[in-house]
This record gives sequence, C-alpha cells and structure tokens, in this order.
Amino acid sequence: MKKIKLSILDQSQIRRNGTAKQALNDSGELVQLAEKLGYTRYWVSEHHNFKMLAGTAPEVLIPYLASKTTKIKVGSGGIMLPNHSAFKVAEIFGLLETLYPNRIDLGVGRAPGGDRMSSYLLNPSNAFSEKEYYQQLTDLQGFLRHEETPETVHEKVKSYPKPDVIPDLWILSSSGGSAQFAAHFGIRLSFAQFINPDGGAETAAFYRENFKPSTELKEPKVNVGIFAFCSENEQKVKDWITEFDYRLLHIESGASGELPSLEEIKAMKYNLNQKARIAYNKGRYIAGNPEKLKVSIEKIVADYETDEVMVATICDDFDDRKKSYELLAKLFLES
Repeated sequence: MKKIKLSILDQSQIRRNGTAKQALNDSGELVQLAEKLGYTRYWVSEHHNFKMLAGTAPEVLIPYLASKTTKIKVGSGGIMLPNHSAFKVAEIFGLLETLYPNRIDLGVGRAPGGDRMSSYLLNPSNAFSEKEYYQQLTDLQGFLRHEETPETVHEKVKSYPKPDVIPDLWILSSSGGSAQFAAHFGIRLSFAQFINPDGGAETAAFYRENFKPSTELKEPKVNVGIFAFCSENEQKVKDWITEFDYRLLHIESGASGELPSLEEIKAMKYNLNQKARIAYNKGRYIAGNPEKLKVSIEKIVADYETDEVMVATICDDFDDRKKSYELLAKLFLES
C-alpha cells in the first residue's frame, strides 16, 4: 500500500465554557504539534455567526500559524469565495506566499460558511450562482497568474505582490458540482466526507476522469476530509461518540450556542427522525482505538484512490484532542 499522508483541518473550536482566545491559542499549539508529528498540511476554516467556532478569517489566522512553524504547509479549508472579491483573495494569498514561500495552500469553497443573512452582510451582491462562482474561479486564477487576456480586467489590473510561485489551489467539495469545477480548471480537489458521507469516491473518480491539466497542475490530486477521534480508552471513545452525535444534530438544527453537559446528552431521548439522522451522520466520522482507525483510514484511502486524509478532531478535552492526533501519527507517519 502507498504511504499515507495525514493532514489537519482545524475549525478553531471553542471548548465548552472556553473562550475564543483559548481556541486560537489551541490552534497555535496544535500546528506546532502537527509539524513535529509529520502532518503534511494544516488548514483553518471560515465560519460566520457561529458561537462555537472562532475561525471567521482564515487569511488572518494563517500567518499566525505559519509564524509558529517552519515547514508544514498552512492554508484555508477554505475561503468561501462567494463572500469575497477574487481580486482581494489573490492579493492576500500572493502576500502570504511571498512571506512564507512554498508553504501556503489556498482552498476555496462555494458554501456560505454560515447562514444566508451573514453571507448577505459579507457580500450583498452574492447570488450563490454557478455562473458567478465560475467567473470568480476564472478571475482568481487570472489574478494569481498575472494573465493579460485581451479585453478583460486582467489586461489592466494585476494582483501584487506577485510571488515566485502561486499558492497551491484547492477546491473544497461535498458534491459533484464543485468537483466539476476542479476538473475543468485543473485544480486540486478536497472532498468533505465530514459534510457529506455519500458519493465521495464516485465524485473523486469523476474528477479524475474529467481532469484538464492546468499550468500549475498536470495530474489530478485528491484528498479527503473526515471527522475523527482516536483513543486507547474505550469509555472515552463511547463518550465522544455520544457527544458528537448530539453535536452534529445541534449544528444541523441551526443552533450555535454551547452544548449541554455530557450527562445531559446521555439522558436525552431522540425521536425517529433524529435517530435516522444520527445513523446517517455516522458516515461523517470515524472513531475508535488505533487498530480500528488504521482500518478506517486505509479504507478511505482505497475508496478514494488517494494518499492523503485530512482529519478534523473536535473535542472539549484538549489533551484528548492532542493525543488523538499523536496516535494517528504513530500509525502512519512514523518511519
């Protein structure tokens, strides 16, 4: 089997009874741990109007994380492009790549990263249309490359500073639509199984079959994101699953506040619809002891025909969160 690479998606989780400052300090400590353990990349996300997550601005958090490390790739997972100007994103990431050469990833998505009202306030002209997203991707590549296409804005406007190489571009996808864009533009694909547990392998296959080489990428490249928790303590795994099943329901209901205690969650009774949703959501995460997680990750790698899995671990106990990443690294990253 090919050597498996692991990466981290950090949603800057605010712990129960914790603070945003603490969450950002956690991210700073985690990126250093990730580099020490041999993780490939460390991405941070964009969310809005969500009390439990501190990550509203990846473009601000990325240089903070890059400054604390020396070699691990850091980037956005992702910039929600419809909320932003493609020109401004190109400027920001050109500057980041200039500051931290060959270390910056620019992952972009088309989801709002929150509710529609928040997205409207971020970009009142946002129509969430495929046509607009296509144009934004066209413009983003054009500005990053310093293209001079006649009779377009790129003939007269350039994004500065211009780094020696452009940041690695990724398109985040939880559906076939975004994979189609990634294939058309010759951009790397990151499939979010932690959002959509269905159809990921088929989406990756479609992307490969339809991939058109670009200036920056000659062959298709895929990674896959999954929620995960690894522990040698069976009770901790059971408790994490109990809490995480509720956490996903909590988010899907539109709630953004703190969770009840674990004891309160254990006492809850779910209706049939909630039970069905819990069963469905189990495809969005993997949890268990190291032996079980090894099998699960190897299956993901085989299903997607990839060599990289991006792990997102949400856990109120910071020591357990770090330990989970350490156990996974011991499985795959130690030579």
